[in-house]
Amino acid sequence: MLLPDFYTLQHREVIANQINARILLHAEHPIFKGHFPNNPVTPGVCMLQVFKELAEEVVQRPLKIQSCKNIKFTALINPFVHPELAIEITLTPNGETYKISGSASFADTQALKIQALLTD
Repeated sequence: MLLPDFYTLQHREVIANQINARILLHAEHPIFKGHFPNNPVTPGVCMLQVFKELAEEVVQRPLKIQSCKNIKFTALINPFVHPELAIEITLTPNGETYKISGSASFADTQALKIQALLTD
């Protein structure tokens, strides 16, 4: 985990190339004190890291983000208001790379959509 104690994996289910996970953001993590003081928002780059780490757990090896084709942040993720996130990822192997397509949501709100390419 790149950011120790940033989140806890509460549940992960892998069926074929689908990953469904629930994570709990740790609102007291120091990153939220700087992003942004008195109005914490989960940094987008940290969410990208969460997707990468979940994919790494499934393929059981380290991966790098090679490219991001499409990332849409559609809602702010405040860890004090909505600490629990549902993550859905489709992980498709393609030779030496893995295509990921996924989303993160809280309650009934989609907060993030991503399409990216991961590699060794």
